[in-house]
Amino acid sequence: MKITLIFVGKTVKPFLIAAENEYDKRLKRYVKVEEVIIPELKNASKLSENEIKTKEGVLILEKIISSDEVVLLDDKGTQFTSIQMSEWINKLQVSGKKNIVFIVGGAYGFSEEVYQRAQQKLSLSQLTFSHQMVRMIFKEQLYRCYTILKGEPYHHN
Repeated sequence: MKITLIFVGKTVKPFLIAAENEYDKRLKRYVKVEEVIIPELKNASKLSENEIKTKEGVLILEKIISSDEVVLLDDKGTQFTSIQMSEWINKLQVSGKKNIVFIVGGAYGFSEEVYQRAQQKLSLSQLTFSHQMVRMIFKEQLYRCYTILKGEPYHHN
């Protein structure tokens, strides 16, 4: 199985880049992870919120194929404990899913077309985090899920 992470915009804060790189290295031991960066729109300040979501949505959907399991990181999504998330990922793996695509949208969220394409929405917290922080936090949680599945001591009950 492969995991694809689609992010709108890139991480620019050095401390977050360092943390993401650390979890990228750790995750390689468990699963193949591909990262796709959708560039931020040029002249976005001249566009409405809906126009931004629509244009970003088109770019996101171009990166997805029909067999992908698509999960949006969305504040209205399902919240899991780390153990529940690891069990959910394990179910996807054993069900034969070849690629799970996790998407972090832009500042205004997702277009309706992206919502319609997704099989699941996942919320990391009811708190609000910057999109750059969400990437790092999500990578850490993915790593935690795989250590739980392998019975490694990273996660403590």
